Amino acid sequence: MPAAVLLTLGVLYGADLALAGGDVPRGTVVGGVDVGGLSPAAAAQRLEGDLAPKVAADHPVVADDVTGVLHPATAGITLDVPATVDAVDDQPLNPWTRLTSLFTDRDVDAVLTADETALAAQLDQLAATVDRAPVDATITLDGTEPSLVEPVDGRALDRAGAAEAITATLAAGGAVDDPIELPVDVTEVQVAAEEAARVLEETVAPALSAPVTVVGPESESVEIPVTAIAASLTFTPQDDGTLAVAVDPATLQAQMGEAFGVFGSPAQDARFEVSGDTIAVVPSVDGQGINPAQLADQLLPVLTEPAPRTVTGELGPVPASLTTEQAQALGITEKVSSFTTEFTNQASGTNIRVVAEEVDGALVRPGETFSLNGYTGPRGTAQGYVPAAVISGGELSQAVGGGISQFATTMFNAVFFAGLEDVHHKPHSFYISRYPAGREATVYEGQIDLKWRNDTDTGIYVQTEWTPGSLTVTFWGTKYYDIESISSERRNIREPAVQEKVDEGNCTPQSGSRGFDITVTRVFRDLDSQAELRREDFDTRYAAEAIIHCVPPPEPPVDPAAGDPAAGGTTPAGPPATTPTTQPPAPAG
Repeated sequence: MPAAVLLTLGVLYGADLALAGGDVPRGTVVGGVDVGGLSPAAAAQRLEGDLAPKVAADHPVVADDVTGVLHPATAGITLDVPATVDAVDDQPLNPWTRLTSLFTDRDVDAVLTADETALAAQLDQLAATVDRAPVDATITLDGTEPSLVEPVDGRALDRAGAAEAITATLAAGGAVDDPIELPVDVTEVQVAAEEAARVLEETVAPALSAPVTVVGPESESVEIPVTAIAASLTFTPQDDGTLAVAVDPATLQAQMGEAFGVFGSPAQDARFEVSGDTIAVVPSVDGQGINPAQLADQLLPVLTEPAPRTVTGELGPVPASLTTEQAQALGITEKVSSFTTEFTNQASGTNIRVVAEEVDGALVRPGETFSLNGYTGPRGTAQGYVPAAVISGGELSQAVGGGISQFATTMFNAVFFAGLEDVHHKPHSFYISRYPAGREATVYEGQIDLKWRNDTDTGIYVQTEWTPGSLTVTFWGTKYYDIESISSERRNIREPAVQEKVDEGNCTPQSGSRGFDITVTRVFRDLDSQAELRREDFDTRYAAEAIIHCVPPPEPPVDPAAGDPAAGGTTPAGPPATTPTTQPPAPAG
């Protein structure tokens, strides 16, 4: 009897397997689409019709309290139908699996293709609104009015986790309207509100209660007003959670201007002056009178005392911060590298001029790292920057400070040909034809920086020259190498996606561009023998920039009673509908 049962089951198993043939196993659900029992061709057709549009549709995303929109087509995310069918069309041979498939479904994720660079560009755009540095509790001063700044934990979009969440949700056939939750890393603050409140009550309020008089040995005196005290106060978070208060000597000196002149003359630092193809040191001049650094140390303990408050100034030589000897020892004697880029956009040109003026004259000592974002600080309207074109998430838009990437690219090339250490640079996600491929950089305030280190034994003096159509960045110092740049052929060519976007007043058409990979090699050669010393490769992957067609919004439905002449209504007169044609603007850095 058992043998007969086994024989019967075997016959049934064989018949079931034979009937299934080459079809997709029954109960197979891919991304929410039932393809069980279908032939591979029919399964592919169903996936193309039911799942592919869901994958390609825009999806809302949310990271903490920030919402955004994912554009899968721009990110290069598509459903790989052949690979998906190939992954699910093998019949299971396990008898138990075949039996349970009569009553249960087998959920399988779809196979997707994605352009990592294009997806990263969209995540960078979202991160610009998600990422924030932790803000410790501190004190801010509006003139002489202090107020407490509440602490805010820092956060950063987990880009790798976000990419995984996006692809997992799309592969599983998540609902188009359901937000995709993206992970965020949180950084806690060091200084709590209670500590800042203590500093405000015990130190800042008394400090701003009255001026301080500085008295010299000859009975000459100068009053430091409350406004100068307020401007000079600094607040620095400490590792132990306290908020340290200090007086900044340079700010105090700037606030007092010529007032300390009654005690003598201020010091003048040595500086560098460029004339044609030469650079020279303008000597320093030591001062005589009150040393601002010593005065700042004297001033701090007095600020918590009641009025009237007085300190006795210690007069003597005031050395320059950068002496003639120190400047000469930096070895800044010749042109090391220079690079020029050109631009035509007037708004971008304004921003490039402003940042060039800020950076001109920067001195980077041996071993120091230069950070463009750190050097310039905020780049907003208050600093003279204006709205200009930027590329954000693969699409053209406007932002204050647009065009700064042109400066970053120009400076990066000066770094490249000077043979200095590239600490961090980020190429654009999409290639911009006016820049050398694989040898360019983008920046974004607070998010993307350009950093390089002076890894030589001598200093670097940065000179910038701006004209209405060009920018030149020149490095002066001591030349150590001859640098050669070798570019590979463009490889792994990727074609752009084509998108139609409804133009509701904010659509900018794009002509698109191919994506490709490229390697730029920096070759270091000896100055005298021209012997090759070493090589350094810079690998860059450019995503394909989508072609965007702006289309007019759909016409509202016609009310037959009001607009259909056949129904007795009237048709308003007006010009015939036309579709405007707009030339896509050139991509902006």
